[in-house]
Amino acid sequence: MSLPAGTHILKDAEAVAREAAERLIVACGENHAERIAICLSGGSTPKVLYGLLAGPDYATRVPWERIHWFFGDDRVVPWDDARSNVRMVREAFGHGARIPPTHLHFIPSDEGAEAGARAYERTLLDFYGADSLDPDRPLFDLVLLGLGEDGHTASLFPGKPAVAETGRLVAPVPESGLAPFVPRITLTFPALASSRHVLFLVTGAGKRAPLARLAAGETLPAGRVTSFGAVAWLLDAAAAG
Repeated sequence: MSLPAGTHILKDAEAVAREAAERLIVACGENHAERIAICLSGGSTPKVLYGLLAGPDYATRVPWERIHWFFGDDRVVPWDDARSNVRMVREAFGHGARIPPTHLHFIPSDEGAEAGARAYERTLLDFYGADSLDPDRPLFDLVLLGLGEDGHTASLFPGKPAVAETGRLVAPVPESGLAPFVPRITLTFPALASSRHVLFLVTGAGKRAPLARLAAGETLPAGRVTSFGAVAWLLDAAAAG
């Protein structure tokens, strides 16, 4: 199987998370401005990463006071719901003990997918300081993403309207076709592309099939993500096969 360009294979999910932590710290060091913007992903391997960042090996190396944390997608459920990425991130980071309260930017979930998408787009643009994205100035320093078994990333699912969205930064996903069957809100390809770096974290044997489809040249949402700089893929041995 010919893996995507920028692919690095590591022993296991723990090794993937540690490599991601190192790359996140490097990305932070490349930005000497007052603020750093990182877009978070849901999933089991990112959860390990967030726990590492808050733990003794990395916490003192992370510039917590400068980082603003955003979300690539979330389900339209209460933030304390077990299905919410907000809950997962809070728990993994130790309920944000190191993160200034105004630096964790949640996707609204209390007014439905459409209203939440519009509100979060406004949040992104207010942080960015403009009414639209500049093709020469990225919004994010780093975007973290995963790969679904159907080839989706964030909540950009094959065949759903959000994958064709070019005019919005955040889109509603009323029906994903994937359990749990609840509406979602997702950043779109234009928002994800406004990044200095993109880093995919892919672990487990269940990811071999979508990786093989990408290697065969099939157009899947995960394969359409671009950035200002590199799009890197960190795989564990089980995913790489």
